[in-house]
Amino acid sequence: MVTMVPFRLLSVLATGALVLGAASAPAHADPVSLAPVTDPASLVNPFIGTSHAADDFPGADTPFGMVQWSPDTSPHRPDGGGYEYADSAITGFGLTHIAGPGCRAAGDIPVLPTVGAVDTGATDSFSHANESATPGSYTVLLDNGVKTELTATTRSGMARFTFPSTRQANLLFKLTGSENGDTAAEFDVANDREVRGKVTSGNFCGEGNSYTVYYDMVFDQPFRHGGTALAAATPTTPRSNASPSAPEAPNKPTLHGAGPRTPHTFTPRTSGSDGYVTFDTTTDRAVQAKVGISYVSAADAVGNRQAENSGWNLAKVRGAAHDAWNSLLGRVRIAGGTPSQQTVFYTALYHALLHPNVISDTNRRYPGFDGRIHTVDKGHGAAYANYSGWDVYRSQAQLEALVAPQTAADTAQSMVDDYRQTGLFPKWSENNGETYVMVGDPADEIIADYYAFGARKFDTATALKGMIAEATDPNNNRPGLAYLEQLGRLPSNGKYGCCNFYGPASTTLEYNSADFAVSAFAGALGHTADQHRFADRAQDWQNLFNFGSGFIQPRDASGTWTAGFSPTSGRNFVEGDSWQYTPMVPFNVHGLATSMGGDAALAKYLDTDLSSLTGSGGYTDLGNEPSLNIPWEYDYIGRPYQTEKVVRQVQDQIWTDGPSGLAGNDDLGEMSSWYVWSALGMYPETPGTADLALGSPLFSQAVITLPSGHTLTVNGTGAADDAPYVESATWNGTAWNAAHAPDGALTGGGTLTYVLGASPNTSWASDASAAPRSYPGTPGYTDVGASGDTAAASANFDGAGYSYSAHALAAAGVTPGSKVTADGVGFTWPDVAPGAADNYVANGQTVRTSGSGSISFLGAANNGPVSGTATVTYTDGTTQSVPVGLSDWTLSAGAASPLPGNTVAVTMPYRNHAGTASDGTRTYVFATAPVALSPGKTVSTVRLPSDVAAGGLHVFAIGFGGAAQARGGN
Repeated sequence: MVTMVPFRLLSVLATGALVLGAASAPAHADPVSLAPVTDPASLVNPFIGTSHAADDFPGADTPFGMVQWSPDTSPHRPDGGGYEYADSAITGFGLTHIAGPGCRAAGDIPVLPTVGAVDTGATDSFSHANESATPGSYTVLLDNGVKTELTATTRSGMARFTFPSTRQANLLFKLTGSENGDTAAEFDVANDREVRGKVTSGNFCGEGNSYTVYYDMVFDQPFRHGGTALAAATPTTPRSNASPSAPEAPNKPTLHGAGPRTPHTFTPRTSGSDGYVTFDTTTDRAVQAKVGISYVSAADAVGNRQAENSGWNLAKVRGAAHDAWNSLLGRVRIAGGTPSQQTVFYTALYHALLHPNVISDTNRRYPGFDGRIHTVDKGHGAAYANYSGWDVYRSQAQLEALVAPQTAADTAQSMVDDYRQTGLFPKWSENNGETYVMVGDPADEIIADYYAFGARKFDTATALKGMIAEATDPNNNRPGLAYLEQLGRLPSNGKYGCCNFYGPASTTLEYNSADFAVSAFAGALGHTADQHRFADRAQDWQNLFNFGSGFIQPRDASGTWTAGFSPTSGRNFVEGDSWQYTPMVPFNVHGLATSMGGDAALAKYLDTDLSSLTGSGGYTDLGNEPSLNIPWEYDYIGRPYQTEKVVRQVQDQIWTDGPSGLAGNDDLGEMSSWYVWSALGMYPETPGTADLALGSPLFSQAVITLPSGHTLTVNGTGAADDAPYVESATWNGTAWNAAHAPDGALTGGGTLTYVLGASPNTSWASDASAAPRSYPGTPGYTDVGASGDTAAASANFDGAGYSYSAHALAAAGVTPGSKVTADGVGFTWPDVAPGAADNYVANGQTVRTSGSGSISFLGAANNGPVSGTATVTYTDGTTQSVPVGLSDWTLSAGAASPLPGNTVAVTMPYRNHAGTASDGTRTYVFATAPVALSPGKTVSTVRLPSDVAAGGLHVFAIGFGGAAQARGGN
């Protein structure tokens, strides 16, 4: 077994997350500033990402706040963010929003100021010339003459509505206007200065989750009238029911298969009542309002408002919000770059720190996933919610931990508490409800990433225990787990049942990354056995790599490559195709290159794949998550200069300081987090580790305050838009010639200084030893072929639920570790328990073994007979091709004869079948005819056939005759 080296700091860049959109003038056209930024919040432009489907919002908020008081616009009202810059009317100022989620969400309790008769269907037109926003503040002068000023604390909002002089100054409460409609709403007048109530909404992507948000609003002057008015409810999202293999468009999540059973069914109303209050502003035109919200109770909404904003000083609250953002954004201080680049950078950092959101109240109560009210754990500041797991594990979680370690630690504890309450970690959750949107098991990566990047003050023991349980026991977060354990892949024709399983080819890769994150976390906590176990299983991507085509391809349960494959087809993939997913092996890029035929082969692949950055021709689409890792893989093959070039192209062509300067859903800050990392000249490629690949910094200097309190300084000597190439680098004054960050850079800090230029230095960090680390694990058997008679479902030899009987094998003298002899060749049967992986389904695996004389293979085929070509490598480096053909394990239910050269090594009278009694079909294990090896040479490895087109060629052992005998192992 290969010993894994301890995890160390590495460096893999990840590509810009956006599609080529409307590009601005070249950034170097602006004057360059070299002064350190002192007020980063003043540089943020919240209108970036409010067009071109990024779906961000410009309203008032605080870091990770519960309240995001922001305008919703008509007619588009984009998903989550609610604001489209091209719109010219505001339907209301909603109290909750989610940045770019891909489905309608939040937008609860929109409040709209109007003049004249009460009309709950009214909208207010406006002009961008009369609108402004900065972190923590939003202001607009509406065309009806009402000036609206908004600001926020964590759990409350404050507004000043300056009306024209009128006796009919209204505030409409569009309670039926949540983005997904609502199932219940209440509007109560407490007195002539206070209203309160609640709305119940949810149904994210049509999944049926629900939550209730309570509100309480007070005014600084009495209103004349208050009441309710009948209104048409906002339509909710219908549930789709696509097949598991059906392709889907990027940034448009689609639900597949049956939904989970839930005690809370979302039943939207077709109509309901909105609320309103009317003021007389003939004397005092300004109406100030303060609102608290809570997901627990109306009383807690009052408590939140009173605790966080006891006065009526809007300027003070606005200043406090600005200061809160400055404190957080200031943990990354940049100098240099153009004003445009500085704005884009700090806006991206701002967007990356909007989520997850506080869900607990100032009294520390919060609604759990189990429907009960809980209290925040001792030692933690708050409970958090809203996880776009499939998206944010790639780079947002790491940035959150680096910049806001206490928030990340509290978030990790919140996820652990969710697990304690339900037995599952959150996957894609909205407030306190799981939706199962997207695939994989992303909590593994998120929690491990938090820990790796410095957020460690949470219950790590329970976290690891839960992660391992979710990775080994059947559950709704991993509907394909049984196939992964039995076949080493998720088949395209599998039956997955509940909870939005789809895209089996790419979901296999998602499970692999999750498993590697479990491995990394286990290793960091000193659990070496689990570290090795999950690092090994993470290599299951190799079972879907087709050596003939050079792509990750879907396979059916029998092992046959699924018909009709095209690398540009999204069938059996999630929001992408094989061009975009084949490189998604972020923990073992070296292994991917080796499978492709070496570094030059991977370079050729990347050159083609990156000939488009927008998905044209099915190639890389940097407007969506599956492509984020692709440009940075040049770092692993001695070509970091190409990473530097492509990343700068993405920065220049995709990111601008205008509303359309971010393409593709921002996905709760995931896309924005990419820009932050890339502008710093680094990227967290490998899930669950603090490995960073080095690109080139955009700014002359960046000083990062680390969770440890130390600082990491990144200097870019000669930094300019047209100087993306690293000519040389030093670490703490000593030459640095590696494409990964130095060990300890994110804990002890230090100074990394680049000399940058306009021409590539192709020799810098080009040696194999300079590449970021890959983690190959020790891949073992890939299939479970034998089961106990009372546990028949634990194996699936043929992909149809049938398997060998371990009891029948034992009756024939074959037990774990026993000797099997056939045709003069000795074999050792796999020394594993029934129900554990015990054979290789041949697909190019390299098996370490030793022997000479002649070679033979012990095994059988399903859907056979099946044949291919193995490659023997000798200790002197020479090779020999060996044909391998194995007969069907049942001889086609007795209708066929063994292949010529096959010897029946074991015969059994029956086989097992999952869910039924044993099946009376006779089964066999065969030995191939011995093939002479080169005289005097000793075998070191055997590469199993990779040219098997149909069926499965299963190898239980390799044996040698003549001069020596030994077994093939794992």
